[in-house]
Amino acid sequence: MTEPLHYRIEDGLARITLNRPQRLNAFNAELAEAWAEATVAATTDSSVGAILIEGEGRAFCAGGDVIDMATRFGGGSDIERLAKVINTGISALTSSSVPVVAAAHGTTAGGGLGILLSSDYAVIGTDSKIGSRYANVGLTPDLSVSAQLARAVGERRALQLLLTDRLLTANEALEWGIAAEAVGEGDAQEIAAAVRTRAEELARFWLSGAFGAYGQAKRLIRSRQDRTFQGQLDEEARTIAAAFGGSEAQALIAAFAGRSATR
Repeated sequence: MTEPLHYRIEDGLARITLNRPQRLNAFNAELAEAWAEATVAATTDSSVGAILIEGEGRAFCAGGDVIDMATRFGGGSDIERLAKVINTGISALTSSSVPVVAAAHGTTAGGGLGILLSSDYAVIGTDSKIGSRYANVGLTPDLSVSAQLARAVGERRALQLLLTDRLLTANEALEWGIAAEAVGEGDAQEIAAAVRTRAEELARFWLSGAFGAYGQAKRLIRSRQDRTFQGQLDEEARTIAAAFGGSEAQALIAAFAGRSATR
């Protein structure tokens, strides 16, 4: 049986690959369990400094596998349990101090949008399409879509996407702020390869520099709604003080001072 997800660590980079290409990497129970296990492992492993999420085949993620749900699940309680398993991974990613990049080629829809929004930096293809489309099958947003979409694009735009069957083009996804970059040219396979290459370049960039500082910056932004404005100021002060005393900052500050002295 083909593994529904591949997980490996290479020189500090944890790579999570959704591997149900025949179903556009839509989540079934097996993928949900593997996803939760991999994301928790990646965010709790001290050797991991960056995480890359990608999908095999011609799409990033089509959300939940509704055909599998209809044939295997007995009712709504099964769907709720499945969503909570996947949410474990989403919470692990968004609450961690590890920066996450998504290589989201092809189509991203339904709960796949929540997976995309769980990354801190999203690279898509120039031919990518991104949308909600829950209501097309009579379902409602899950996998953090209602929690993260409005925060990312604003309430009015979130409603536009959730209340229609619209698929955003790559340029629209950039304009709305859902994705940071759209890359690639040629056929679908060439564009997918370009997306993966660019996403890995970003992850390696984090790893080659102050990845601890990048991770703490991510944590400050992601967790800011849990604090008052004054509480956020206090957390910023505490975090920069802790960073200043760390070996990462001390080495980089010393190098900066050395360069300045020679000018």
